[in-house]
Amino acid sequence: MIGTAKLPVRVMIVEDSAVVRQLLAHIISRDPRLELAAAVGTAEDALREIGRVQPDVISMDIRLPGMDGLEATRRIMSERPTPIVVIAASVEDAALRISMNALRAGALSVVEKPVGLSSAGYEAEAQSICTQLFIMSQVPVIRRRLPEERAPARPSQSYREDFLTPARPTVVGMAASTGGPPALARVLGGLPKTFPLPIVLVQHMGAAFMPGFASWLDGVTPLTVSIARHGATPEAGGVYVAPGDRHLMVGRDGLLQIGDTPPIGGQRPSANALFQSLAESVGANAVGILMTGMGEDGARGLLELRKAGGFTITEDESTAVVYGMPAAAVRLGGSRLSLPLDMIGPRLQRLVERTA
Repeated sequence: MIGTAKLPVRVMIVEDSAVVRQLLAHIISRDPRLELAAAVGTAEDALREIGRVQPDVISMDIRLPGMDGLEATRRIMSERPTPIVVIAASVEDAALRISMNALRAGALSVVEKPVGLSSAGYEAEAQSICTQLFIMSQVPVIRRRLPEERAPARPSQSYREDFLTPARPTVVGMAASTGGPPALARVLGGLPKTFPLPIVLVQHMGAAFMPGFASWLDGVTPLTVSIARHGATPEAGGVYVAPGDRHLMVGRDGLLQIGDTPPIGGQRPSANALFQSLAESVGANAVGILMTGMGEDGARGLLELRKAGGFTITEDESTAVVYGMPAAAVRLGGSRLSLPLDMIGPRLQRLVERTA
């Protein structure tokens, strides 16, 4: 959980462009919550300076001379864990792939690189960057071990396997926020290409990054991942990602619905909107899975889905990067089962096989 904020938050900028570095320093200097601790032009400089500077959060460029931002993220999270926010040029496909892999390596979020003081969206971009740096600085991070070093995660509290056979599921809804991309990759990566259900997915992320996120997820899982289209029929083995800044729902006719109604609890897409639509349209034939993330989005929707007879799963605290959204669902009674990440995929597969 996130504790009381220490102010001001000390920020280290890692950015090779002197112009962008100066712009980021200017943006940070205007925010009373933040202070500039250091600004360096290479990953090598960052690794040399991090022990002396001891930043609370790092703004990490991806395209760097020498060591790139992905490898820098891996090194920092292995040697001196510090919250990292990736600052990426969203229009570059290669940079997007590196950004998504940086999230998998331990970075917490990705935001769009500012383009200049005169751009129309400058103030919104600046506010988004500062807010992300401040919020992510409060997230506890741990040393990221190599896969072969990891011990199997265990649930933080005991749970009882529920052998009461649920209704046969026809669709799966998943949602995540901070820490979501690597969590989703692990769960979806554990499912076979022949998985017999469609999966509809909400991930909180900047709109500019959603196509790149879907493309990256498609490349690291056996399933077919795409951005959801309004009116499309979800098919078995397909993963349908909510487009940027739009709600994703499933209608009573079983077709996907994309909506631009106002944000729910500050979120669009909203996990609550997705789970509530499943409760209304599919009910007992739906599975809802809520994973890592800040806040409470998805908790009420998951409760409604459980009351409608759906099978609901939350990520256990032992693996959640931020145990906010799953914890809220557990408190409300919306979670039927809490599982560590590596147990969610196999449990979902067994659930499908048992009800086939």
